[in-house]
Amino acid sequence: MHEKNGIVYSDNPEPMLTVLEIKHMYSGVYMVKFSNDQIRLFDSTILKGEVFEPLSRPEIYENPMLKYGIVTWNNGQIDCSPEYMYKNSYEYNKSEIVVA
Repeated sequence: MHEKNGIVYSDNPEPMLTVLEIKHMYSGVYMVKFSNDQIRLFDSTILKGEVFEPLSRPEIYENPMLKYGIVTWNNGQIDCSPEYMYKNSYEYNKSEIVVA
């Protein structure tokens, strides 16, 4: 039994999702490998707000780092949860990727 958002479930909780690998592809778009073995594309330009403004600079968005399975930028001053990245990413199909 587990509780999530105030609701009690009788089955086992889902395992925590983490990022295993991240690779910058182009202009803030990343290829992300998650702990569920899925590889997906995440576009960081959807991240809005003052805290994410530095991601508009190439020297920041081109250099993501992993810290305990969480993607960070700017020496850890910016981060994004693996769950958010997964939910807001797209299936990666290498044959469909076109880089201008």
